[in-house]
Amino acid sequence: MGSLAVRDAAVAGSFYPDDPEALLDALDRLLAEATPPPPSAPVPRAVIVPHAGYPYSGPVAATAYARVAIGRGAVERVVLVGPTHRVPVRGVALSGSDEFATPLGAMPVAEEWAAARLADVPAVCVDAATHRWEHSLEVQLPFLQRVLGAVDIVPLLAGDATPDEVAGVLDALWGGPETLVVISSDLSHYLPYDAAKVADAATIARIEDLDGPLGPAEACGATPVNGMLVFARRRGLVPTLLDARNSGDTAGDRSRVVGYCSFAFDEARDA
Repeated sequence: MGSLAVRDAAVAGSFYPDDPEALLDALDRLLAEATPPPPSAPVPRAVIVPHAGYPYSGPVAATAYARVAIGRGAVERVVLVGPTHRVPVRGVALSGSDEFATPLGAMPVAEEWAAARLADVPAVCVDAATHRWEHSLEVQLPFLQRVLGAVDIVPLLAGDATPDEVAGVLDALWGGPETLVVISSDLSHYLPYDAAKVADAATIARIEDLDGPLGPAEACGATPVNGMLVFARRRGLVPTLLDARNSGDTAGDRSRVVGYCSFAFDEARDA
């Protein structure tokens, strides 16, 4: 039997703690401080979460993961789609890895399951290089480990891809309540605090209306978000804003901020 192909953690120690105990403490503090979901809240079918360092976007991400935690024991697989920051790729890239490592342990990749479902989706490729140093998915993994426990993951990076191509990938991987979709995106970058609040409020309103496509100035993960908006329209998913802040709210400096939001997507309830 061959050795496992492991994608090692690339940003542990910079975006989040690399010491397991310190990481657990950080996660537990963020989750404890997050607004708890209402008692009637369902397990979300999908979420949008930010992907900056934990001191910056961690509180906003934790609000979504507090909702995701409702699904512990029911969610078995998480499909993650994030943008590429370092290595470009055409289409939507699988990693080719068997596991993704974090300081909390390795997460198994459902690579064969995903590859079989995506075999006839032309936008999909396998590109380990675009995953190697990318943080947009990695920062989500410790949260998932903490709130869901042992689950399989399908990490995907959307590079030069259309909204319909990303939506097609989500269509192929869609399942029942055992499958959660995580879309990784921040909002505006490096505007002054007040300008960012205005810009991000407009972007959030468009996400609430499933009104895409967004541009990269509105959301750095515009490619995966735009695919999610198309997919949500197809599937009748309803977005709910969970949290919206920027780095000026969480980390202090308001001269040049990065915006963050978190959303849950639920199936429409019968009236």
